[in-house]
Amino acid sequence: MATPAARIPESAFTPEVEARTAHLFERVKRVIPAVEWPVFAPDIDAILELKRRRNAVVLAHNYQTPEIFHTVADIVGDSLALAREAVNVDADVIVLCGVHFMAETAKLLNPEKTVLIPDLRAGCSLAESITAEDVRGLKARHPGVPVVTYVNTSAAVKAESDVCCTSGNAVHVVESLGVDRVIFIPDEYLAKNVAAQTRVGIIPWPGHCEVHERFTPADIASIRASHPGIVVLAHPECDRPVVEAADYAGSTHGMAKYVADHKPRQVALITECSMSDNVAVANPDVEFVRPCNLCPHMKRITLGRIRHALETMTHEVTIDPAVAGRARAAVERMLAIGPPPVLQP
Repeated sequence: MATPAARIPESAFTPEVEARTAHLFERVKRVIPAVEWPVFAPDIDAILELKRRRNAVVLAHNYQTPEIFHTVADIVGDSLALAREAVNVDADVIVLCGVHFMAETAKLLNPEKTVLIPDLRAGCSLAESITAEDVRGLKARHPGVPVVTYVNTSAAVKAESDVCCTSGNAVHVVESLGVDRVIFIPDEYLAKNVAAQTRVGIIPWPGHCEVHERFTPADIASIRASHPGIVVLAHPECDRPVVEAADYAGSTHGMAKYVADHKPRQVALITECSMSDNVAVANPDVEFVRPCNLCPHMKRITLGRIRHALETMTHEVTIDPAVAGRARAAVERMLAIGPPPVLQP
């Protein structure tokens, strides 16, 4: 592992820091109050300098907070976008601002690079809902049926799988296999939503996202009652009745594209809170109604922890080589299938 960089002194919101970060505040001033910027700017300024010293890039998921997503991140997107872009990263160090399975995926695709996650506690309820032993049990009960695994899983689970998918390409991956049935793990609600769009039989697993499982059709009804004419977009990790009550369902990338393409007067994104803030930056004429369910794991990633990760080169993500090769193959099979066809929502 590389040795720690010399500590950048703790910096106040000096005139110099203010000047160096002013262009970034202009980018986010609609979603970050001016009174908060002096708290964020010193860490942002330090992170930008540390990235240069380390030849590092920051990858940030769409659920990261705006002060991360719009100021220090070099590559942003949903799980599929981060997986694809991770292959092409030209840097020595990758800092993954997301949850642990995303950092593992980046490491799988960049085995020679140093991959850091700023907080080891940034887990995922879906990833924790299934183990490699569980997958082996499913395969024993359904011999010969291929396993399609959502990327929200550990490397050990991916290693027991035939191919990975994301919420954005799940139907495309399932249908690309040319089979009558697949085992689809671990998200039961995503499995239901995939099953509604394909004739392939889906064998699910009872895993749920602790953010998306809290949304109900009653939430959408309440939003519509108080905001007549609002457009409601739901993530497919929500239960089937929630998706059916929405105007459109898609990945975080799909939701962001819908807003950009259609420019609804009012919109509600039925997903993690920070998504609305991040999409709002690029769509100043759209009013966002924010039904707010936070992901506690995503919120463990902060500017201070990103800075500390780059200063101390912690926490480095490692994967057992015996697991990594098989897990990498499942991810690479997904990438080889290519993107799903472009459909207008």
